[in-house]
Amino acid sequence: MTGVSPVEPSTSERSAPPGPAEPRSGAVTAPAPVVLRFAPMAEHVRTARLIAVALARRAGVEEGLLDEVRLAVGEACSRAVGLHRSLPDPQPVVVRLDDGSGRFGVEVLDVVPTQPAVAGAQSKPDDPMDSEAVDEVSGEMGLAVLAGLVEDLDVSLTEQGGVIRMRWPVTRHFE
Repeated sequence: MTGVSPVEPSTSERSAPPGPAEPRSGAVTAPAPVVLRFAPMAEHVRTARLIAVALARRAGVEEGLLDEVRLAVGEACSRAVGLHRSLPDPQPVVVRLDDGSGRFGVEVLDVVPTQPAVAGAQSKPDDPMDSEAVDEVSGEMGLAVLAGLVEDLDVSLTEQGGVIRMRWPVTRHFE
């Protein structure tokens, strides 16, 4: 039979008294933030969504908001994947998930610099099928979808890349 089997704790691990670093009985401690790095491939977006929803559920996000988390993380990651794939040397997409400070937070980072607006530049290209124009419109649509999904949304677009921060309330608080 193949697979992973549980490891039994040694005798010393079973009988060791709880140390000062271990939580008191009944206390729930906040887990450390989770950082995902994945190649800019569409198939990895599904994995990021699954992990985000599992962590949101564990953090205490209301069941009714989990679909919002799933859709928002999928949209933000898909946007980042599309932006990264436009680079000559695609870098990994980075997703940070954190359930500290009474809120469940997700940050999706991209390393695709935004082009600062040039005075007098055309706002619309002459060729409506220009690939850069299509990517820009797709990115703007993704942000519009996120704004409709997430109440606590912060988007920072700089010359170094972008960060999409999304937060949801949790019902469980950690000590």
